[in-house]
Amino acid sequence: MESFYVIGTFLFILALLLGSGLWVGLALLGCAYIGMELFVTRPTGDAMMTILWRSSSSWSLTALPLFIWMGEILHRTRLSEDMFNGLAPWLHRLPGGLLHTNIAGCTVFAAVSGSSAATCSTVGRMSIPELRKRNYPEHLIMGTLAGAATLGLLIPPSLILIVYGVTINESITRLFIAGIIPGIILALLFMLYTAVAARFSRDWQPAGETTLSFKQKLAASRTLIPVVALILLVIGSMYTGLATATEAAAVGVVGALVISAIQRSLSWRTFTDSLMGATRTSAMIALLLAGAAFLTLAMGYIGLPRALATWIGTLGLTQFQLLLVLLLFYVVIGMFLDGISAVVLTIGIIEPIIRQAGIDPIWFGIFVVITVEMAQITPPVGFNLFILQGMTKHDLGYLARAAFPMFLVMIAMVMIMIAWPELATWLPQHINR
Repeated sequence: MESFYVIGTFLFILALLLGSGLWVGLALLGCAYIGMELFVTRPTGDAMMTILWRSSSSWSLTALPLFIWMGEILHRTRLSEDMFNGLAPWLHRLPGGLLHTNIAGCTVFAAVSGSSAATCSTVGRMSIPELRKRNYPEHLIMGTLAGAATLGLLIPPSLILIVYGVTINESITRLFIAGIIPGIILALLFMLYTAVAARFSRDWQPAGETTLSFKQKLAASRTLIPVVALILLVIGSMYTGLATATEAAAVGVVGALVISAIQRSLSWRTFTDSLMGATRTSAMIALLLAGAAFLTLAMGYIGLPRALATWIGTLGLTQFQLLLVLLLFYVVIGMFLDGISAVVLTIGIIEPIIRQAGIDPIWFGIFVVITVEMAQITPPVGFNLFILQGMTKHDLGYLARAAFPMFLVMIAMVMIMIAWPELATWLPQHINR
């Protein structure tokens, strides 16, 4: 009973601080500080200084701003336009036509950006005008883009996987490797839905495309060489063990600068804008991690994670039932918090529960990312929906309805992951041991 009283107090304080409009990171710090003062005898200031320094000086965390900077650089180059020109000749003959450029473009850009928001805005600027010009159904344009952009959270380098790995002290490289197969399968499921939706769409009247010869297609695909080379350089160096995640991120930044210079889109303004964008995002995530670390410490002193894990253990849930509960939990919490906030806020409590249930933390990281992906396309806090609303002026409800089938596809992906956990665990066990 006492544990539930403490949990209720923590939740009330946190809800009060978040509801006041305070930044999430500061709300976590404030909740932890008040909780320590109320329930712990140790000097709060000393504990706070120690944990803030420790969480902010993690070596693994250095990969985060570098990957963010790489994505910011590429976001400001001609990469998106080149991707469309290179992908379109190969995809227009598929069922669903050039709608697949949304999915393929998001998959490719996700492999160099690590951000769902950056993927949505960059690929959207590329594909929406072209698909509208070719008379593709508007709801399918919006739905496929909103859903496929969530791949930026799953396909490495993923910012959320870095945050998750730092939070639970797991190998970021192994987490990246674990995301490859599920990311590819999810992209293929999106493409399968697109083909079926196009087949049964009542307003399917896209303009015809010029058929190119194989040689012409290859010539058009030359624009993909820079981004493919960068992906192979960054991801390949990690998976072969030649570089750590941080070293690969540094290589990616240099590669992105070289690509933008070759494209003649690297100016002093581009450089400074990308650097400041990466700094702002990195500082926000660092504050979140510091607040979450202090909140985790406070809850650890009070014994909340252990008490909650013990209580869930008494419920006698099977592993499958526990995962269904956690799926619902993350979908609901993701409706009100962004993905990174949801992870850092909850993982301190969830980690001992999943370890006690015998769930592989590497596999669970991919599970969490997919469930958090769903929150990117669900109101009221669906960031991909906000981005599309700003780009197209569509009503938020219209965009949510258009993206709902992709939400169902992600539910199916979670079920596939539960049925075949090897999809996320096999590759890390056989690469970069």
